[in-house]
Amino acid sequence: MAETRASDRVARDTLHAAVVERVAAAIGVPPDTVVLAKPGAVLKTSSGKIRRSATREQFVAGDLGRSGGTSISTRLRLVGGAVAAGTGDWLRAAARAAYAAYVAVLGIAIVALFWTPVAIFRRQSLAFSLGRTAARWLFRLGGCRLRAEGVSRLTGGPYVLTCNHTSFADVLALMAMLPQGFVFLAKKEITGWPIISAFIAAGRHLTVDREDSAHSVADAGKIRQALADGTSVLIFPEGTFSASPGLRPFRLGSFQSAVDAGTPVVPMALRGARRVLRDKTLIPRPGPIDLWVGEPLLANGTGWSAVVDLRDRVAAQIAQHCGEPRVEILAGGPPRSTPP
Repeated sequence: MAETRASDRVARDTLHAAVVERVAAAIGVPPDTVVLAKPGAVLKTSSGKIRRSATREQFVAGDLGRSGGTSISTRLRLVGGAVAAGTGDWLRAAARAAYAAYVAVLGIAIVALFWTPVAIFRRQSLAFSLGRTAARWLFRLGGCRLRAEGVSRLTGGPYVLTCNHTSFADVLALMAMLPQGFVFLAKKEITGWPIISAFIAAGRHLTVDREDSAHSVADAGKIRQALADGTSVLIFPEGTFSASPGLRPFRLGSFQSAVDAGTPVVPMALRGARRVLRDKTLIPRPGPIDLWVGEPLLANGTGWSAVVDLRDRVAAQIAQHCGEPRVEILAGGPPRSTPP
């Protein structure tokens, strides 16, 4: 052990002598004192400049290179912050799980209350009124504030109601906020879902085969027939939705039906529904949902150019009020003419 200490002392003295020699060669005079300090002992600013005065003060005080360590209070604060962060994450996850369970129980109770009369009587007017009441209760008791602007513009009808598509909650939100009944386009598979199929059948909502383009003519015929019967039709021109925000290109089929039937198209924009129930998740969250309803728009003439013009005017108004960017603009190209 003594030999090791002696060897260390010799090595330190040799290094000290070498440093003194190199400093003397660099500045022309021998230094008064040479201190072999630990790495990081020389104080620097955040930009890397040497803090000469502060370093000199530490040297004079004999504190250069000494580690002040971390005080007990600082350590306790760091540990407390880490514990609080972990606890906060756990509490947020537990709160979301509890809210999801509450909404599930609430939804089951509301469906059980309103499904029976709809399934028994299968009257469209009853399905409209009970569905609207059920949706309003679900959002109100679920902590979602609904606010609609411009619904007074919906007088008379029928209309082709067009809206941006953001979430599975869109249809329920529109049912709760719109003042009049409507039918919407649902994929054919939904007719096999228990309970929901009863509302679809009683409300005479339109079922379409979105996977088979050969059925598009028949689907357009269903839309025109509903409009001829005096019923407004809700359509999401984007055709689908995703978790990421953005207004996607509009399909032309619904606008073709509106032009053929001479029916006004009402642009509508939803905000907040995507956050309440985002795609690819079954866990909702409370939050506000806003609806903007624009003035009904008529086609300027007939033919393909009138269909495209009507689509573009509706898309421009929805983009202005939905609070999300247009996807085709982000992609660097103009709005595309998507085949019906």
